This record gives sequence, structure tokens and C-alpha cells, in this order.
Amino acid sequence: MKLKGEKQESSDYSEGSKGKMTLLLALVALISAFGSSFQYGYNVSVINSPAPYMQDFYNQTYFNRSGVPMDSGFQTLLWSLTVSMYPLGGLFGSLMVWPLVNNCGRKGTLLINNLFSIAAAILMGTSELAKTFEVIILSRVIMGIYAGLASNVVPMFLGEMSPKNLRGAIGVVPQLFITLGILVAQILGLHSILGNAEGWPVLLGLTGIPSLIQLLILPFFPESPRYLLIQKGNEEQARQALQKLRGWDDVDDEMEEMRQEDSSEKEEGHFSVLSLCTFRGLRWQLISIIVMMMGQQLSGVNAVFYYADRIFQSAGVDKNNVQYVTVSIGAINVVMTLLAVFIVESLGRRILLLAGFGLCCVSCAVLTLALNLQTTVSWMSYLSIVCVIVYIVGHAIGASPIPFVMITEMFLQSSRPAAFMVGGSVHWLCNFTVGLVFLYMEAGLGPYSFLIFCAICLATIVYIFFIVPETKNKTFMEINRIMAKRNKVEIQDDKEQLEDFHTVPGGQAEKKEISSSEL
Repeated sequence: MKLKGEKQESSDYSEGSKGKMTLLLALVALISAFGSSFQYGYNVSVINSPAPYMQDFYNQTYFNRSGVPMDSGFQTLLWSLTVSMYPLGGLFGSLMVWPLVNNCGRKGTLLINNLFSIAAAILMGTSELAKTFEVIILSRVIMGIYAGLASNVVPMFLGEMSPKNLRGAIGVVPQLFITLGILVAQILGLHSILGNAEGWPVLLGLTGIPSLIQLLILPFFPESPRYLLIQKGNEEQARQALQKLRGWDDVDDEMEEMRQEDSSEKEEGHFSVLSLCTFRGLRWQLISIIVMMMGQQLSGVNAVFYYADRIFQSAGVDKNNVQYVTVSIGAINVVMTLLAVFIVESLGRRILLLAGFGLCCVSCAVLTLALNLQTTVSWMSYLSIVCVIVYIVGHAIGASPIPFVMITEMFLQSSRPAAFMVGGSVHWLCNFTVGLVFLYMEAGLGPYSFLIFCAICLATIVYIFFIVPETKNKTFMEINRIMAKRNKVEIQDDKEQLEDFHTVPGGQAEKKEISSSEL
């Protein structure tokens, strides 16, 4: 047992000294996040600001065609379709992850995906000229498919490329660019810039530019070394890709670790979603991903953004200035996610998840109180502003970025695409559900709807506290071994012999202690 500890330390030391941020790795992270994740964020918030002008366009187009004004019920239906087709497309996109990343590779999928975005951008940008609103709704579906693929493939691609001591930080970069996309859309959507009757088609069409940039630059960067070695069996290309990414020639340790992962998975083969759901050895990983993704979307982040304008108005902010307040919330979101990039490796994933959901839980509870009392107690409206800000901070440091990092880390190469497909589908399905249900919930429950979000956050905290292990600075194999104990499976024996850890019956209990202290 002692021997195992020593071996562990020495390998940690040799790899720890290696995992530095190279220029190439930074560029890959920036190009793939800017070209893909950025647009996910941009398209989440891009239609909020020009909504009244777009609805006028819908109305005018309908009137020009039929000679009668549009029925208000029909207009509401069309607008809810425009909004909700995006997460629905995201669900379709997530379902395409598994076949695409296995057949075309991670980089190949990102490149193919750009075609969706460019097509949708051209359609949306020209919709006013073509005098058709149906095209906007169709483009929202296409953009959703794009975002569904991007939100899953970018974290997978970057997580597989990163050295283990930078995996968390690089894994948060996509989320950072999502928040940046939201912020840029909010700024460009100000009434004085593009959020007006003339500017909205340009605002919608701009989304194609990052895709075009990525389409031109990404082909010059390497594919994921893990994909090349484990799925393509091309050792030479994998070694070259790793050498480029790490900035030196000696990549034997990492190659060895990938080979171990490869040989330990030979007998399992590639997981489809069905085999992933029925495989006992990955049961807790799968449940954890589903719980974290549901917690992330059902914790009410969309509702808080939706309510924010109203909360600030009731606190006495002028109606015309509310849009600037929305932009400042977007900016807080970006700054806190940037902070997460720097603290995720020192504090670890667990702490950020617990703290993030904890802040969301408390602020939802206090917000319910503040919204109910703001008519009677004058300073309550300021308390609700504080709650909104605390909520955004909590979501930005933990609930938003970390679940995607965890999918990359909790699964090995053969099951990762299927896991992303499940996690991504849950993410978008919950997003879609909240979008549909929240308006009814708000009409029926008013401010009390935040108590439901509070309960969801609390349930997620309890689950994470008892089940989800800390994964920072561990190799994929080490994380797999911790989870194997939780799954009570013994498929790990052959893997441990691979690494010359011969466990004796007495050593088993000792190991269990160690792993529970890691949890």
C-alpha cells in the first residue's frame, strides 16, 4: 500500500512539472470556445432586446400577406415558438453528438457544426428583406442544433487535450465564452446600437462571424490526442499532437496513461447511450451527471434573468435604464466565470459546486421573502437586487461551468461521447421545460415560484455532498477507480495490475479509507 502511495507521488510530480499552459493549448481553447461556445451564449440573449420590433415585423408581414392584423393569441404563439425552438434545437444537437464525434472526431465535428451556424446567420440576416418570419423560427432551430453540438463538443475536445492539472481551468473556458456571448448580445442589443427597428436583422446575422473565423483557423490545430490514439489507434499522430500541445518531445508518461485507458476499455467497447444507461459500472457517474445538469437548468437561472428587469424597476430604476442594468448583470456573470477559471484548480470542483448551488439556494429563499414584502417594507426592493447579484455569482462560479467539466472527467474515452449526449440532452430538455413552464408558474405562484428553485438547489447540494467526488489533479483512470468503489464493481482488478498495484486483502480496507477521504 505504501508502495502505491510512493508511485502515485512520483508520477504526480513528473506530470505536475509537465502540465504547463502552452501557447498552442491556449489558442486551441480560445478559438474553439470563441467559434462555438460564444455563439451559444449570444443566441440565448440576442432576441430579448429587439423582441418588440421583431413582433412588429411578424405582425406587419402577416398583415401584408392576408390583409388582416394578426390575432394576439397567434402572435404570442409565434413568439413563444421563436424563443423555445432554440432549446429544442439544442436537444436535437445533443442527440447528434455521439455519432458525429465518434465518426468525424472532435475537431471535425466542430468544423462541420460551423456550417449550421453560418446557414442560420444568413437566413436570419436576410429574413426582413425576404419578408418572411417563418425563416426566423426555422433558423432558431438550426442555431439550437449548432448550440447543442457546441455546448457538448467543446468541453469534450478541450478536456481531452488538457494536462490533468489544467483540465478544470481549461474546462471552464467554454462557459466563460458563453457568458461573454450573452454580454456581447446584450451590449449590441442596446436600443442605441442594434436593438431597434432597423438594426435587429444585423444583430441576428452577426452570429455567423465567429463561425467563419473558426472555420478558417481551426483546421491548422491538432485533433484530440486521446481520440487519435484510443479511437483511431493512430499512435504516431497522437504522439505528434501531444508533443505540439505540450511544447516538448517527452510525452511518454501521458502516452502510457492513454494506453492503459485504452487496454482497460478494450473489453467494454464503445458505449451507445442504451448500453451506458444499463451498465452497472457507470451507474453513479450517469446519475451524477443527470442530477448536476438538472440542477443547473432547473435552479431558476432563466427565471432570475427574466425577473431581473422587473426587480430593478420596482427598486426605482428608470424603465429606460433597465437595459443598462441587464448589461451590468451580464458583466458580473463574465467576471465571476473568469474568477472560476482561476480558482477551480486550487479550490477543486466540489467546493465550487457546493458553494455555487448554496449561494443560489439562499438567494432564492431570501428573494421570495423580499419580493413579497417589497410593497410594505421600502428597503426590501434593494435586498432583492442583492439577491439577484448573489444568485448570478453563485451560478457563475459553480452551477454553470462545473457540470460540463465533470462529464469530461467522470467518464473514460469509450463512454464519454454517450455521456455528453445524455448530459447535453438533459441540459437542453430542462432548459426547454423551464422556458415553457415558467410563465405559467409565475402567473400561478408569483414570487413563490422561487421557493421551488430553492428546493431544487438544496436537493442538488445534498446529492453532490454525499456522492460526487473531488476530481482535481487526478488522471481519468484514478477518477474511474474512485467511482468503481461507489458502483461496487470489481472490473478494476485487471486495470490495477496493469499499474503494478497488487492489492492484498488487508489493503482493500485501507484503500477504501483513502478514497472516502478524497470524496
